[in-house]
Amino acid sequence: MNLTDVLKSPVVTEKSTLLQEQGKYVFKVNLKASKNDIRRAIEAAFDVQVVSVNTLRIHGKMKTYGRNRSKQPDTKKAIVKLAVGDSIQLFEGA
Repeated sequence: MNLTDVLKSPVVTEKSTLLQEQGKYVFKVNLKASKNDIRRAIEAAFDVQVVSVNTLRIHGKMKTYGRNRSKQPDTKKAIVKLAVGDSIQLFEGA
């Protein structure tokens, strides 16, 4: 898989900002990306050393619009733990 297609966006929530204090960062990734693909993409994009990668798939919810039912798309998130001393600047003011 091409490394530019692996990472979609960082996840910025209250829980993910608390994880940053532990050196863990959360990203939305491609559904077909493996842990090794995610590791190589993070190391190439941010010039850091990745210690571990944990992934989770979120199945899309069923929504009802009047009489019509549709399914939200599935997503995949990756929680990446960095080596001690490494960090990623997700915001310019951070």
